[in-house]
Amino acid sequence: MDRLDELAIFVAVIQHGSLAAAGRKLRRSAPAVTRAIAALEQRFGARLVERTTRRLAPTEAGLRLAERAQLLLQDYHAAVLDTADSQLSGLLRITSPVQFGRMHVAPVVMAFLDDYPQMQIEMVLNDRNLELIDEGLDVAVRIGHQQDSSRVARRLGQVSRVTVASPAYLARRGEPLTPAQLADHDTIVGTQRPSLREWRFGPQENGERVRLTPRLLLNEVETQLLAARAGKGIARLLSYQVADDLAAGALVRLLPAFEPLPMPVQLVAQHVQRMPLKVRTFWDYAFQRLSRLPQIQAGPPV
Repeated sequence: MDRLDELAIFVAVIQHGSLAAAGRKLRRSAPAVTRAIAALEQRFGARLVERTTRRLAPTEAGLRLAERAQLLLQDYHAAVLDTADSQLSGLLRITSPVQFGRMHVAPVVMAFLDDYPQMQIEMVLNDRNLELIDEGLDVAVRIGHQQDSSRVARRLGQVSRVTVASPAYLARRGEPLTPAQLADHDTIVGTQRPSLREWRFGPQENGERVRLTPRLLLNEVETQLLAARAGKGIARLLSYQVADDLAAGALVRLLPAFEPLPMPVQLVAQHVQRMPLKVRTFWDYAFQRLSRLPQIQAGPPV
């Protein structure tokens, strides 16, 4: 048995007062704990514990050893962690939706590279949910509910689908007061998915559907925003994408009472328990920063 392991067992015995409790704490059998204590006593040539009817108690020599052993074990674990952090290296592959990745994930990645100079990161920005195993990806940022229960997900916040238009457009065409009135307006629709030509409002189960004949079809979010700001029609985008424009008054939020339920924003990976150190480090690093983003913690301004 490793001698540091023996010391860890001895400290656990002193802290918990029995061989059985120390064994449960360290997931060791009672005979293994007994052998570790006997080996230590033989090596030090002194009795380290006294057995009473109720519990084990350290002898004077055992108490001195326990105090020194605790300090030694603390120093050992600190050294291991410091060395692991300083030598964290290798390639990490991360995927995210295009706009969210550009706006929010990329700054986190850049800060991570500054803090861990031996690391290498490949970002794969794609609005499709890429399969982690098939694509060789370590961590994903996902918007929406996860269908695969085998993945582990950590919630960062939430976003909503928001209907918006510019003040100039509304002054010219008027403001729709119900989803059905959108059929009489110019609309700006994304072409990433055919289903976007039908906008759904309210709960998914019994919500209202509005079939659109869009005036402008665009395959990229930033261009949809440019067109909406320019007054070319009504657009529907995610709340984090329009948060700055709503706050600045460049766009106006429409039909807030009819919006569908929010969708979660999550970090997704294969396994937490078996994560390599580099993956676990980025997982915690990204969570600490992304979970504080105001754009995904509250709804956009009315």
